Amino acid sequence: MTRLRQVRAVLFDLDGTFADTAPDLAYALNQTLYDYGEPPLPYAAIRPVASHGGNGLIKLGFRMDPGAPGFDERLRRLLDVYQANLTRHTRLFDGTATLINHLEQCGLLWGIVTNKPAWLTDPLLADLGYASRASIVISGDTCSRRKPHPEPILQACCVLGVPAGQTLYVGDARRDIDAGRAAGSLTAVARFGYIAADDDPTTWNADVVVNDGTELISLLGIDEGLTAG
Repeated sequence: MTRLRQVRAVLFDLDGTFADTAPDLAYALNQTLYDYGEPPLPYAAIRPVASHGGNGLIKLGFRMDPGAPGFDERLRRLLDVYQANLTRHTRLFDGTATLINHLEQCGLLWGIVTNKPAWLTDPLLADLGYASRASIVISGDTCSRRKPHPEPILQACCVLGVPAGQTLYVGDARRDIDAGRAAGSLTAVARFGYIAADDDPTTWNADVVVNDGTELISLLGIDEGLTAG
């Protein structure tokens, strides 16, 4: 874990890592299902799919693939409902606020790299009070390619002026870890995120797996003499 002590910037996936957005995504999906005369799904069935975005949610709820007749119409409805209800119940995961406070007190940079489009990412972070605190926000439409391609992480590193090798990327999906590794950054799995029961994060070849954001405080060596905030 010595390399983690050399980290100068920490980048977070958004859904399922930085913020618990699944409750509002589940609301949007179930409202869309209702609008089309379909029965609602239990939250437990929706939560593991929350990191897969609108396409994954429509596929789950309506049992149809992108390109199928009616898919795009349902996706637009879901996104409209979600945009109007971004932070009804969305909150940071336990330990995330404390971790961010420690990073800032130690002078480490932090930011968001997500596949969520900017028109959803920006107001969500603003509502949570973190838009102005993040040193960089890379959304799904910022670069020409999205995760699992490394371009978004490399772009964040370039803007921050921090080498990828001194950057930690934290995510809750295999594509997050694949993107981080391809970029040359250190990687951490957020086990508390939206991980399906049949997924095994220990096989993703991440540098570390954490059960709570505060575990990174000691792993990064930023736990001495600092307040929790």
